[in-house]
Amino acid sequence: MNAGFTLVAAVLLALGADQQAVLRFRSEPPAASVANPAPLAPSNPDTPPQNTPVQSSAHSSQPLQPTSRLLLIRYVNGEFAKLVQSLPGGKKGFRIAAGKPINMQKLSDALRLYGTAASQGDTVQITGLEIRSQDIVLQINGGGKKHFHWREHLQVGIGNVEAAPPPPSGPAEVAGATLILDYGRPVPDMSPDDLKRDLSAMFDFSKQHSAAVNWIDTLPPQFQDAIKDHRAVVGMDQEMVIAAMGRPEHKVREKGPEGNETEDWIYGNPPAPTTFVTFAGDTVIRVEVFN
Repeated sequence: MNAGFTLVAAVLLALGADQQAVLRFRSEPPAASVANPAPLAPSNPDTPPQNTPVQSSAHSSQPLQPTSRLLLIRYVNGEFAKLVQSLPGGKKGFRIAAGKPINMQKLSDALRLYGTAASQGDTVQITGLEIRSQDIVLQINGGGKKHFHWREHLQVGIGNVEAAPPPPSGPAEVAGATLILDYGRPVPDMSPDDLKRDLSAMFDFSKQHSAAVNWIDTLPPQFQDAIKDHRAVVGMDQEMVIAAMGRPEHKVREKGPEGNETEDWIYGNPPAPTTFVTFAGDTVIRVEVFN
């Protein structure tokens, strides 16, 4: 009887060991999945997901504010840039849509019809900036209108013989162009950097010296500080005042009892805060602020 009991116990122990082995085998993951785990996607937060376009910063829904308008004129007008695409001539100007790729077919047609004012890779200067209701007009290298030179139309008569004038001896005139940046809605509030970004399809402003900043750096410290604070001070000239406060809403010229002429540049409209900048010739002689 003892021998039979011992045999049964041994069989039960063997079966229990096999069942635990089976349970352990089922609970362990396959060896292949541990040795070759599935690759994980990179977790770089700066890298956008594939097939997801990078969204550019949208403009404000507010219309362009007076202070922003002055900053655009101050920091974009006069700037230098390198052309990303060739720029057509013509006095009507070439129109591009803000925030959209350039229509290359229209650009090609304009270059063929009106000629090339400046080629891709050329450095050009913005010499005029006009902000209208739904677009911004930029004059490049003086604009697209051909300048009239009286020497080119003069004829010299000797007796009954007329001779054309000699060719101009001065340097050749650089061709200009006009570019129209169309927003398709009221021009939104923006910074100078926003405008430069909207122009990036045509202009590259990187590595170009800033005409505004370089000029300001040459001024005496008191004028530099005033321009940065957007205020006029006595002793400034008209160019400095424009850099500080933009062009005035109104101008009033007066003649004193002794015949001395002065000109007031008026910023603001009463009852809002109003600044009167008084010039004698080209120099500020008085600044008055009325709150």
